[in-house]
Amino acid sequence: MRLTFRNLSKTLRSGFQLKCPRCGEGALFQTAFTMFKHCTICDLKFERESGYFIGAMYLNYGATVLVAFPGYFLFQTLTVIPFLVNLSVWTLFSAAFPVLFYRYSKSLWLNFDYIFSS
Repeated sequence: MRLTFRNLSKTLRSGFQLKCPRCGEGALFQTAFTMFKHCTICDLKFERESGYFIGAMYLNYGATVLVAFPGYFLFQTLTVIPFLVNLSVWTLFSAAFPVLFYRYSKSLWLNFDYIFSS
């Protein structure tokens, strides 16, 4: 399938709403950290194979670095916050953000894989 603006916006919308990439309605997660095996609406299988979501870990790591790295240097240059306080803030952020972004990284990975492989 060709990636168009319409496909990209649908993919991002479904990804950030934690919805199925095929129908856009079925929920991906049963609980905070447990995914359904299949979509409850259209029966799309979410985990295709063992290790399928390793890419989502890279996506999560990349998002963390893209926020934390510039954030640290912006705070360091634009504020008078002491070095250790700034480092502590971004260390805490780097530990908490991946946990909070976990579901979204898996959802975005699934949605982008679906759009590129269908």
